[in-house]
Amino acid sequence: MIELRNITKEFRHKGKITTALSNVSITVPRGKIMGVIGESGAGKSTLIRCANLLERPTKGEVIINGKCLTQMSPSELTKARRNIGMIFQHFNLLSSRTVFDNVAFPLELNKTLKKNITQRVLELLKIVGLENKAYDYPSKLSGGQKQRVAIARALANNPAVLLCDEATSALDPATTDSILSLLKEINIKLNITILLITHEPDVVKKICNEVVVLSEGRLIEKGSVAKVFSCPENELTHYFVSSSIHIQVPSEYKERLTNAPPCAGKHVLLMVKISGQFELHTILSDIRETYKTESNIVCMQMDYINGLKIGAMLVELRGKAGDEQLVVEFLKNKDIEVEIAGYV
Repeated sequence: MIELRNITKEFRHKGKITTALSNVSITVPRGKIMGVIGESGAGKSTLIRCANLLERPTKGEVIINGKCLTQMSPSELTKARRNIGMIFQHFNLLSSRTVFDNVAFPLELNKTLKKNITQRVLELLKIVGLENKAYDYPSKLSGGQKQRVAIARALANNPAVLLCDEATSALDPATTDSILSLLKEINIKLNITILLITHEPDVVKKICNEVVVLSEGRLIEKGSVAKVFSCPENELTHYFVSSSIHIQVPSEYKERLTNAPPCAGKHVLLMVKISGQFELHTILSDIRETYKTESNIVCMQMDYINGLKIGAMLVELRGKAGDEQLVVEFLKNKDIEVEIAGYV
């Protein structure tokens, strides 16, 4: 388990104090994955570096599996860090070492017997799918393969905790998906607790159980991914959630789209955001029966997060002029987020 209690981190430079984190508290239950999301400068990297005391908090406590790192002596901290793995955005591999030797490095530092090192490294390379790359150098690897080596290295000492600092932000979408799948597989297979930071909502949606939102060094929202993404309370969280739902007005509609009030032959185009257990056909059926209005789904995107439906759709309504506001209010009364995208 990872516990960060009332973490404040201040940086001092030429007499000026900059507060990177202000009284942040989070708890990651054993075997769970927590994502920390926020804009650049929100304090994400500082937070994760505080989790293994690469950055020592100005105030607060860091507790890993019941042991308080902030109260440890340097030698005790060195020993405790062996139980904490970490992967970085830019891999941090040693270019002069082969894949095998990069993964072996933390085991060598731990003075592990050579025969045990060989067994452990080969086992880890199998887990990350790089058995056939053991004696290649990093320069011969793709970005995704380098990150897999970094993950294997982070797991070398059988850590209970894995910290991921923007681990996928330097990768293309397909490679990102494969790395996220690997992290999820490792989480399940090894029951390892993962704390990751990212600016990408899709990363959180795909593998995290819980999410924390940071802004200007403060925690502004936290909860299960399903809860936060379905009912965001903070404006910034709402922005992140919306940005993860990729839906646009098709070009053939965009050419005819106007914001002017409807006139003869024009129909309203609604952007409808759905979260929770709403049934799409029920919503459209209710609109049709209540307002004698036909609906046409122009386009839509739906995701499922822990069984919860989240998504958006563009709906063209064909009914009496002026009824669009009544439909909007009808949907809002059902706690459905909706806005008029225009008229076509």
